[in-house]
Amino acid sequence: MSPESSSGERTERATPKKRRDARERGQVLKSTEVNTAFCCAIIFGFMFMFSETMVKQLGELTHFYLSDGLLAWSDIVLDQREIQTIFINLMLPLAAVLLPIMLAALLSGLLINILQVGFLFTTKPLMPKLERISPIKGFKRIFSVKTLSELFKALLKVTCLGLLLYNSFKSLLYQFPGFAGANIYAALVEILRMAFILALKMTLVLGIIALFDYLFQWWSFERELRMTKQEVKDEYKLTEGDPQIKGRIRAKQRQMSAQRMMQQVPSADVVITNPTHYAVALAYQQGVHEAPLLLAKGQDFLAQKIKEIAAEHGIEMVENVALARSLYQFCEIGSEIPAEFYQAVADILVYVYKIRGEKMK
Repeated sequence: MSPESSSGERTERATPKKRRDARERGQVLKSTEVNTAFCCAIIFGFMFMFSETMVKQLGELTHFYLSDGLLAWSDIVLDQREIQTIFINLMLPLAAVLLPIMLAALLSGLLINILQVGFLFTTKPLMPKLERISPIKGFKRIFSVKTLSELFKALLKVTCLGLLLYNSFKSLLYQFPGFAGANIYAALVEILRMAFILALKMTLVLGIIALFDYLFQWWSFERELRMTKQEVKDEYKLTEGDPQIKGRIRAKQRQMSAQRMMQQVPSADVVITNPTHYAVALAYQQGVHEAPLLLAKGQDFLAQKIKEIAAEHGIEMVENVALARSLYQFCEIGSEIPAEFYQAVADILVYVYKIRGEKMK
C-alpha cells in the first residue's frame, strides 16, 4: 500500500484537542439505554420503598369515590361547575401520589446524564446544516451502521421484554381470578408485589442491554473520533507550531545570543583557550566583582570567533586545556566562576596583569 493511500486511513487515536472540539459540537459518549435502565431502577426502587403509603392513599381515594362520594353526589345536580369541582378534587390526591414518582424520574434522568456527559451546554447541534436536507445524505444515514445498530437494539429490547412479560403473565394468569373476592387492600398489595418482581426482572434485562450498548457506543465514539496521520501532524502544527519555523526561531535566538555574547568579549581581561576547541573570556574588576565573571564561551567555530575578537582588541590569550574545558562546562555566561576555580584563574590574572604592565612600560 502506498503512503498516499495509507495516510488517509483513520488509524490514530483522537488527540485531547480533537476530543475538546467534538465535545463543543455536542459529540459525546452517551448511551440512552444506560439512561433508561438507571431511571427504571430509581423509579421502581422509589415505588418499592413507598409502596405501603401509596397503596394506602390510593385505597382511601378509591373508598371515598366509591362509597361516601357517591352518597354526597346523589343530592346535587351534576352540572359543568360541579363536574369540574369533582375532577379537581380527584386530581389533587392523585397528583400527591404521582408527583414524587415524577420528581424521582426527573432527578434520576438529570443525574445519569451528568454522570455520563458532565455539565455541557452547547447550541452547535441545533445549527442548521444543508447536508441534513440532502436526499443522498439522508439515504446514507438511513442505512448507516449507527441506524442499523439502533434498529437491531430496539428489536432486541422489544423481543426480550416481550418474552419476559409473556412468560410472567402466563405464570400469574391463574392467580388473578382469586382477587375477585379478596380484600381490596390485600389484593392491591399482592398485585404491587407481583408488579415489583416483574419490574425488577425488566430492570435487569434493561441493565444487561445497557451494558452492551455502552460498550458499543464507546467503540463507535472512539471510531468516529479517529484521525489520520496527516490530521495529527496538521493539528500539531496548529497547536505547537510548525517544526521548521520553530527551528528557524531557535536558530535566530542562538544567533542573537551569540552576537550579544561577542559584544562582551572586548571588555574581557583574558581569554583562556583549549587551544582550538574551547575558549572562555573572563573579566574581573576589584571592588566591583566578588569573583571573576565569565563574559563569553564557545566551542569550535565560536571559540575561533572569540579568539579573533580578542586578537583584534589586544586581549591576552592563555592556553590551559583543563581549565578552559572545565569553565566551559560548569560556568554559565554572565555568572561568576565557581569557587574551586578561584586559585587557577587568579594565577592566570596575575600573569596577565604582569604582562600588561610590562607592555605599558
